[in-house]
Amino acid sequence: MENIITGKNIVKTFGTGNEQVKALDSVDAEVKRGEFVAVMGPSGSGKTTLLHTLSGMDSITSGSVKFKDAELSGLSENALADVRRTKMGFIFQQPTMLKNLNLLDNIILPAAWGGRRASVKLMHKAKDLMKKMGIDGLEYRDVTEVSGGQLQRAGICRALMNDAEILFADEPTGALNSKSAEEIMGLLGEINREGTAILLVTHDAKVAAKADRVLFTKDGSIVSDLLLLKFMGKDMEARTEKIMAKMSAIGV
Repeated sequence: MENIITGKNIVKTFGTGNEQVKALDSVDAEVKRGEFVAVMGPSGSGKTTLLHTLSGMDSITSGSVKFKDAELSGLSENALADVRRTKMGFIFQQPTMLKNLNLLDNIILPAAWGGRRASVKLMHKAKDLMKKMGIDGLEYRDVTEVSGGQLQRAGICRALMNDAEILFADEPTGALNSKSAEEIMGLLGEINREGTAILLVTHDAKVAAKADRVLFTKDGSIVSDLLLLKFMGKDMEARTEKIMAKMSAIGV
């Protein structure tokens, strides 16, 4: 299957001289079209930096990152922004919403920034996504009037407005209670089954157990790559136990 994201020999450093820190050290990583990949590791291990560099949100010091056949580092700022805006979706632990806009307008806004007018067609698409995410009826609520779980669902709607080929999710359940987290992961699983690739960073083994594959990071390197597809016939508890056992074995 074709890779949608391919990272080769990625190095990312911060600072200079004696203060230089190598956040990623010669990392290879890939996400295939339609694949669901989770990234786990202790704080400071490089997992969020990996997500940022693979998505083009942050530059690399050396190496290569490709979106399909396009080398991201070879694109102009405008071209790179266009790829992120039209081909990628982003979900964060705390969705950034404008408080002076209602939920529907917040969902539509990035698509409108992409040169598309807030047309009736765009409004219908946003409302359809809200219905799919279970937040229909909240279109005209202020962002301060909805729960954290509802806000995260709105964030997913916004990420899907551009028909993204891949979603990058950084701790999307980190600020949610267990019930809301389970619901969000169910929605992401449904999106993935419809063909959208996902790269998700998490500290939670139960969340990672939803993925096809789990990458484990430590000290700026990927130290293990666990394929969960072979455990597909087992329940989530068994998959979670496999992840926990791997974490214990490699010391993360």
